[in-house]
Amino acid sequence: MVATRSGRVEGRFVRGRAVFRGVPYAAPPVGERRFRAPVPPEPWTGVRDARGHAPAAPQNEAMIRILSALAGTGPAGVGDDCLTVNVWTPAADDAKRPVLVWIHGGAFLMGSGGALVYDGGSLAARGDLVVVTVNYRLGAFGFLSFGESAPAGFADSNPGLRDQVAALEWVRDNIAAFGGDPERVTIFGESAGAMSVGTLLATPAARGLFRGAIAQSGAMHNVSTPEASARVAETFLAEFGLAMGDAHALRDVPTRDLLRAQRKVTQKLGFTHRGLPFQPAEDGDWLPEQPLAALEAGRAAQVPLLLGTNRDEWDLFQAGDRKARELDAAALRRRFERAFEASADAAAADELYAAVYGDRPPHRRWSAFQTDRVFRAPAERMAELHSEHAPTWAYGFTWVPPHLRRFVGAGHAMEVPLVFGTWRHPMVRGLTLGAGPLSRKIQDRWIAFARDGDPGHPKWKPYTREGRHLHRLGPRGDCPMARFEQVRAFWAAHDHGTRG
Repeated sequence: MVATRSGRVEGRFVRGRAVFRGVPYAAPPVGERRFRAPVPPEPWTGVRDARGHAPAAPQNEAMIRILSALAGTGPAGVGDDCLTVNVWTPAADDAKRPVLVWIHGGAFLMGSGGALVYDGGSLAARGDLVVVTVNYRLGAFGFLSFGESAPAGFADSNPGLRDQVAALEWVRDNIAAFGGDPERVTIFGESAGAMSVGTLLATPAARGLFRGAIAQSGAMHNVSTPEASARVAETFLAEFGLAMGDAHALRDVPTRDLLRAQRKVTQKLGFTHRGLPFQPAEDGDWLPEQPLAALEAGRAAQVPLLLGTNRDEWDLFQAGDRKARELDAAALRRRFERAFEASADAAAADELYAAVYGDRPPHRRWSAFQTDRVFRAPAERMAELHSEHAPTWAYGFTWVPPHLRRFVGAGHAMEVPLVFGTWRHPMVRGLTLGAGPLSRKIQDRWIAFARDGDPGHPKWKPYTREGRHLHRLGPRGDCPMARFEQVRAFWAAHDHGTRG
């Protein structure tokens, strides 16, 4: 039993750890609060049951049920009362343990902090720390920015990002009651969660709410300009025959219809918006500038940073891309042409990746290109700039699940169950045989970082622009940076993946 500022909650013990699920940090975003900034939850009397799973934010549940429970919406499905956190702690006492706050990925469209793969029990027990996972609004509900042309009082910019800040404020105000130290909070996330971490570093309202950051396969590049976010909003409204001045009508549209329009807009704009039409947006207020610009100017949070990418990030996405597996040289060239506005840039990319990855077929060259474009080049730029202001460490993940070797390599999200120690879960144990030693190594580095702002191993030298130290997480082999060195100049000339 723990007393929060809104009321008492009752959790339960699981394998010796106290677990509290579905604790509200904000009121349900319904009615007039749809598209608005989060507000505190209504206080309650008595004891709130925090023993079961809470719903994920509304989203298109396209995954099969088993995958949805493991890495998607979690066991509770979706619902409006979604602005909640889950907490794992060795004990709800006054020990003031370090706190790790997880922001889940899912392209800003799907996922949940309650997904089984994010179970924080193993990490909390191994590190004697508190683990918090966060739900936040997704897709059109969280990342549709209407701009100044929208009706007054109808919407706030970046509600999903505001949710994340509200969750961090809840941690600041309540985590001591769960045995955590509000002065030692580290945020961490993967994919869209890591992109959120990068954005929070440059969000003024988040300043002082965390003292360290870990970004797994995401950086600071995924923030729309006002012009780009306006195009997304206009395209979304057009699905309902609405103009910007009529946007208030969306308050009364059923959730299923908003999700249907969200799916159509994603299909229409996905490639031209780097696959993520719904993402944080520069708004001149809550997020006043591009995060990279804030970082370069020294206006981002100057806290210790640990970041990295996986060797074969794009393999996961390509596993479902039937056309990619059938690419020939001409079809690959057409993909490069769609990725760049200038034909000369497409030709240069085609020639460069044929030279550097000449030992690979066209579909493997495309995967290498997309890995660099979407993940590695942005992470490299973030590491370079951040290292000028605060301690920075970088890693490259190279471990390949034995039974997935032919399909995804050291692909996107493969490190997540190793970070949480959930590789033992019956749903994935058969795919992650032999992961134990590396999982413990990764957990120890993350735990050391949460404790002291330093990964802790003597061989882990900080990243600098000159040194570019990259620490391998996994077996020796094709190092992520070995070939990237040969394409570094190309990506530097293309704003490290921000410009097509």
